[in-house]
Amino acid sequence: MKRYLGQRLLLTAPILIGVSIIVFFTVQLVPGDPISTLVGAHATPETRTLMTKQYGLDKPLPVQYVVWLGHALQGNLGASISQQRDVTGIVTTAFSNTLTLTAFAALIAVVLGAVLAMTITFGRRRLSRMLSSVVSLASVSMPQYSLGVIFIVVFAADLAWFPAGGMRDVLEPGSTTSLLHHLVLPGLTAAAIPTGIIARMFSATLAEESQEPYVENLRARGLSEWTVRRHIVHGSLASLLTISGLQIGYLLGGVVFVEVVFAWPGIGQLVYQSISKRDYPVIQAGVLVSALAFVVINLVVDVARAVLDPRVRASGVTA
Repeated sequence: MKRYLGQRLLLTAPILIGVSIIVFFTVQLVPGDPISTLVGAHATPETRTLMTKQYGLDKPLPVQYVVWLGHALQGNLGASISQQRDVTGIVTTAFSNTLTLTAFAALIAVVLGAVLAMTITFGRRRLSRMLSSVVSLASVSMPQYSLGVIFIVVFAADLAWFPAGGMRDVLEPGSTTSLLHHLVLPGLTAAAIPTGIIARMFSATLAEESQEPYVENLRARGLSEWTVRRHIVHGSLASLLTISGLQIGYLLGGVVFVEVVFAWPGIGQLVYQSISKRDYPVIQAGVLVSALAFVVINLVVDVARAVLDPRVRASGVTA
């Protein structure tokens, strides 16, 4: 197990370096001038030159990358151009809000997706199997922003069951009940696509596992169908972990539409707003943190698979 973990860590290092390069140079493609955002379009050339030098934007891009990476490794993500304060604090707060939304949506997606998959594979009634399949297909097909708007119109505007946006009530900013109340609509919206993907992929894995020779051997020994299905599910858990890990990573980077529609103060909305302001340090930090979280989640999933399945440890390579 230690050898396997060491191999995964060695593979993670170049991935993280590659992610940092892609993040830095991709952000440079954002059109516009961050200095104009800071000092205004009518600033004097001397002022523009001074601010450009202050933020290090007068240096070649490779030099800017090395300086930025060195500061990032020390936990210094720079200062926001538009807000004039430390980026680390801004991104940390936003990312914690995104983690809250992601964790809630991931719980819904994994549990509901697994239930739908098992119903599709093991359901005794044709109607339940068909309904589960339709639900999984519909959740994959429905765009998040469209589903979010529908939820707001129906459950917030018409029925007034849930708030239309935000993260907490103004009068109860620290209330857990208020947080959960605000979580329902964006959480369900964010969980829709991952739920469908997990359901369809896990059901295919269960169906494939059901054809393994050991399944017939279990039935031949007289074990109940419930026990046989439990063994099938156990044999498919490593695959479920992989699918779920990828979807949780997708949620971290893909909830931007959900956060914008529901005014959720997360990393997606922060990056979206920062792009319009040409706030490069915030954009870079936000995308970098999301990318790093995705890599770490996949590392944790790989290790968890290795714990569950000795074949993964023996191969030394994830499927």
